[in-house]
Amino acid sequence: MKHFDYPRIRESYDETVLPNGLRIRVVHKPEFDKLYAMLAVNYGSMDLEYLDAGQRVNTPAGVAHYLEHKMFDIPEGNAMQRFSALGGSPNAFTGYGMTAYYVQTTQNPEENLRLLLEMVFSPYFTEESVERERGIIAQEIKMYADSPDSRLFELLFEKTLQGHPLSVPIAGSVESIRDISAETLLRCYEAFYRPENMILCVEGNLSPEQVEKIAESVELHQSARSIQMRQTIPSVEPPELGLHRVFMDVSMPMFAAGFRIPDISHGDDRTETVADLTMELLCGESTTLYQRLYEQGLIDSGFSSGYEGVRNIAMLSASGDSDEPETVLWEICLEAERIRRSGIDPSDLERVKKAMIGRRIRDLDSFAGTCSRLCDSFFDGTDCFGFPKTVASVTEADILNLMQYISEDRMTLVVIAPKEAMK
Repeated sequence: MKHFDYPRIRESYDETVLPNGLRIRVVHKPEFDKLYAMLAVNYGSMDLEYLDAGQRVNTPAGVAHYLEHKMFDIPEGNAMQRFSALGGSPNAFTGYGMTAYYVQTTQNPEENLRLLLEMVFSPYFTEESVERERGIIAQEIKMYADSPDSRLFELLFEKTLQGHPLSVPIAGSVESIRDISAETLLRCYEAFYRPENMILCVEGNLSPEQVEKIAESVELHQSARSIQMRQTIPSVEPPELGLHRVFMDVSMPMFAAGFRIPDISHGDDRTETVADLTMELLCGESTTLYQRLYEQGLIDSGFSSGYEGVRNIAMLSASGDSDEPETVLWEICLEAERIRRSGIDPSDLERVKKAMIGRRIRDLDSFAGTCSRLCDSFFDGTDCFGFPKTVASVTEADILNLMQYISEDRMTLVVIAPKEAMK
């Protein structure tokens, strides 16, 4: 085990790589009667192809999410019941670039961790169970399509990132999941669920040595075929700029705007950091613009802004509820232009930097948040606990560079309007 210490934020973790390639990171907190373990795969909804004996195979949209559902199947039934008997609370999620399985517990930590590893490293699919799941996932897809919040951001990604797999909903479509079989799931599992493409992050009352010993004891599924992962950076078409309006059962218009930006990372989490600081200086809660829009009733407390991105594709975003969404975005673009002309007050930049560092330190109080960031940082090639240095390195020029992308002629605006407005 190699030890990494961050005295400034009073955090540390131990790391090792098993002979099979699985990386392990452990944040040992012996003073807590709690364990949180996350086993993550560098595989998400945007990974739509693999290599079989060197030949490229395209897969239907939604396989990663479908696979996440079926990984809880075990020969004895469902792993949920075994976790429950051990006092564990398990779950999983699929993102655009990562799938993660996790368990939290205050009882039987070693047994819960072992079960998590055994479940993920022992795929068990039958055609009957896969067919049963198809209806469940189809209902989930329809539910998201009927949800204004989900529909809003699916449309924003579709219009802003068109041509990229991120423009396709994570769960796929009712049509695409019809082509997913038990064999499809097994082949994708064998392509992507490889120890060297995964990481185990644990925080809590198990020592690094205990975690390593448990992980070494679990047998892995071995494929008899030459299936390999293939993670490409697809080409992206120009965004569909301008206003895109749809009508749903909402009482007030909802909006989300996206501004495509280039990747500006340098082996750290710089893109996300610069983007978040940019939006905080532009329209964060402490800005004059935010206060003015709020007092005028153009936005409410649900307004938010920030950064969305994965694997070299990214955008700045702003969203909320407003009777005049176009006015809100026009004001934001005007403020970006003003800042580009007049520059940034050094005291304002320092203030938002300190606030960001404070928020990220507070986030470390969450075992779930810490493990998720440890997984993300490994796949992104960044330093999870090195954020104070990254934040401090951001300059006025970095922020002004991103501000140039915030303008009406670079904006994609999606509005979910009340059906009554159609009349």
